[in-house]
This record gives sequence, structure tokens and C-alpha cells, in this order.
Amino acid sequence: MGTTEITDYLRGLDAPLRETGEKLRPIVDAGLPEATAGMWHGHPTWSLGDRPGQRPVCLVKAYRSYLTFGFWRGQELADPSGRLVPGARRMAAVKLHSVDEIDPALFTGWLRRAGELETR
Repeated sequence: MGTTEITDYLRGLDAPLRETGEKLRPIVDAGLPEATAGMWHGHPTWSLGDRPGQRPVCLVKAYRSYLTFGFWRGQELADPSGRLVPGARRMAAVKLHSVDEIDPALFTGWLRRAGELETR
């Protein structure tokens, strides 16, 4: 389960969002190797624990013209790039309109720090 559903979710998106999601996914998987990937509330999430939504760390959610790459505790992440935009509660996210906006090194740093927040 989980990974097939995420593949189907990404395949169902129009380009360039599909391409953006497909480039982002392996970065997330590598940055959170201990996470459980799956669908939760209709979009891909990566959580620590044995089921989606158990200690959620990050999500990818498609909108009409962009993908949101968000973190449940994103406001607690150091972000010298200024790209993470605060959201509800403790969340923060970045909007991605194309693959050119993906920064693997930056995103990997966010993922590792977000994972660490959940293991303290």
C-alpha cells in the first residue's frame, strides 16, 4: 500500500506538476528513509510510525498550478533561504510550480531536521 497510491497520485497530475512531484519524491524518500509513506487525507504524507498520519513529518499536495511541499512542524525548522512560508498551527510549506524550484540540498536539510523533531 502507500507507495503505489503515491505513484498513482503523482501519475494523475498534469505536467509540470507530475514532473515536479516525481522529482521531489525520491528526495523525500532519501531524506526520511525511516518514514512510512502513504496517503492521508487524500495526499501523500511521510510519517514516523507504522502507518500514515502517525507522527506526520511532511506532505505533498497538488493544487491547480502548484504543489505544496509542507512540514507539520515547519515553523520550527531553521530556514535561512526564506522559502518556507508559515501556515496553520506549526506548519510551514513551499509552493513548487516547476522542477526548477526544487533544491535537493535545501530540501534534504529540511527533511532531516523535520525528522529529528519527531524523534526527540
